[in-house]
Amino acid sequence: MLTFGNVITAMVTPFYADGNINFEDFDSLAGHLLANGSDGLLIGGTTGEGATLTEKEKLRLFRFAAEEYGDKALIIANVGSNNTATTVEFARQAEETGVDCLLAIVPYYNKPNQDGCYAHFAAVAKACRLPVIIYNVPGRTGGKILPETVIRLAKEFPRIVGIKEAGGDLEAAAVIARDTGENFHVYSGDDSLTLPMTAVGGTGVISVVSHLIGKEMNAIVQNCKDGNMKEATALHQQYIDVMTGIFTTVNPIPIKECCKMLGLISDNVFRLPMVNASYEVMAFLEKMMKNAGILGK
Repeated sequence: MLTFGNVITAMVTPFYADGNINFEDFDSLAGHLLANGSDGLLIGGTTGEGATLTEKEKLRLFRFAAEEYGDKALIIANVGSNNTATTVEFARQAEETGVDCLLAIVPYYNKPNQDGCYAHFAAVAKACRLPVIIYNVPGRTGGKILPETVIRLAKEFPRIVGIKEAGGDLEAAAVIARDTGENFHVYSGDDSLTLPMTAVGGTGVISVVSHLIGKEMNAIVQNCKDGNMKEATALHQQYIDVMTGIFTTVNPIPIKECCKMLGLISDNVFRLPMVNASYEVMAFLEKMMKNAGILGK
């Protein structure tokens, strides 16, 4: 369902106590998200602990999400790695699962220059049939892709249709949105920057906090697009403590703990090196959700 909506949720991946994927919880959580403000789902990303999922597990998740929800929402598969050949091969496999779109990260650790970034994404675009979204997150990769490289890729490869901009760079987002046109989608990768990034031409947000306030995040984006800035700003200010609070320690620890507290998943199991939140973090999250009216409604 190739509709690039306001809010795409980067889903957590529920696990059983033995570490295996809990597909029952995944199914119920996906349904909940799509009924509560999410226009699409990103599977196997950072929030979904994609770094510790095997390729086989990711492909099972992609196929499950596509079969169960592909007629209702945009399903995006995270296929990125820091090895171009691996990314290309895995992208080809992901295409066979029925997903709508692919997400590929700027290669981490290697820290390619802009020519390397261009060559990496060009190789992915040439090898794939599905649309591709670039994921720019300098805080995790140690490098970044610059606006001029994104614009060049968008103009030369129609399959490159968007960017998840998680570098906190509103100027870059504005330039990309201006110089790529309406068929290219600039998504905020930071929940707290959803409003300003939409205001400078963004499509919306690939969100973590939408597990908790999906309808509200969608309303922020839509009000901004409709020119109702007073309403958008009021919602942004109302929930800014939640947008920032869910990153009180490294993602996805807080959001997964919140999902467990709300009963959206049955257990708060992580795969190492992710570990459960400390007592102090749990207390903070509980208070945050109660203050926002999320917990104990």
